[in-house]
Amino acid sequence: MSIAGANASKGSLRTEFEQLFDCVQPFQSALSLFIEEEVKNFEDEIRSAVHYCFQGGGKRIRPTLVYLSGVNDLGSYTTDMVKASAVIEMIHVATLVHDDILDDADTRHGKDSVSAKFGSDAAVLIGDAIFAHALKLAASFPTTAVCSAVAQATRRVCAGEIAQTYQRGEVNYSLKNYFRIIDLKTAELFRVACFLGAHVTEKGPIIEKAYGDFGRHLGLAYQMFDDLVDLLGDENEIGKTLGTDLISGKYTLPVILLLNRMSEKEAAVLLNRLKSQEEGAVKELRQSIGSHSVLAEVASLFNEKISQARKALDSTGGGSDQMQSLCDFVENQGRKVLLI
Repeated sequence: MSIAGANASKGSLRTEFEQLFDCVQPFQSALSLFIEEEVKNFEDEIRSAVHYCFQGGGKRIRPTLVYLSGVNDLGSYTTDMVKASAVIEMIHVATLVHDDILDDADTRHGKDSVSAKFGSDAAVLIGDAIFAHALKLAASFPTTAVCSAVAQATRRVCAGEIAQTYQRGEVNYSLKNYFRIIDLKTAELFRVACFLGAHVTEKGPIIEKAYGDFGRHLGLAYQMFDDLVDLLGDENEIGKTLGTDLISGKYTLPVILLLNRMSEKEAAVLLNRLKSQEEGAVKELRQSIGSHSVLAEVASLFNEKISQARKALDSTGGGSDQMQSLCDFVENQGRKVLLI
């Protein structure tokens, strides 16, 4: 598999997403208007900074999951679906603000990250304020189940980020550890998005559980794809700072698998070069991933998660065509990077 060829097709990711989900655009527009109104409720001192956080080219996959898990007739939606999506998007945006601080990332969605624009100290509190507002919105639903689910998901996301931060620079070759962290930091928010979509539209506990399982497995696959992009992608095409995982000492799936294939001495030499940010170390890492057939194993694990997501949908009769299409979208993007 050629790593060089993997970059050629990733620039079309956002375009393909928009074409695939034209049916979601009315809902996305309603979500944008809702968030704009909510930003007005923030204090004068931070309103412009909060507004900045929500300006960008994000794909908004998580709110899309809320919509697709709740919609009965395409094009229709309820106020509760829009509000639940806003809660999920706010939590996601807040985590990105904090992620960029931890990773020293300068760009996000093709523009300055919040920490780069306003400073790290302010960015921490801006992210906290957005978290708090998301929980306020969650508490406004007539049932406590929404706020409970959102609060638990937020805690789990933070736990995943903390665990990963504590392990920076410490090589843990355990796949179990890797999947535990991405389950917490990414898949949990995918899961709760699907749960909320089914919950606020009263689809019942069986569908809520099945759709939540779908979201969780899709989230795991999506994070595996995102890790590949960070390692192999083109920054100009993707629109955010890449390579932050390596720079910050986060060793993701391809690196873990590579280190497991190398001798102890080879692994130690490569890690020292990476830690010291030696010129040519990242290029050598990419070449080693190709020569050690790492991508084949990544592909196998990625396909396993996609398959599990489809099985969760099949348990409910297959879900909507659009949910299947979202699964197709993530699968196709992963295959382009992996060239499978």
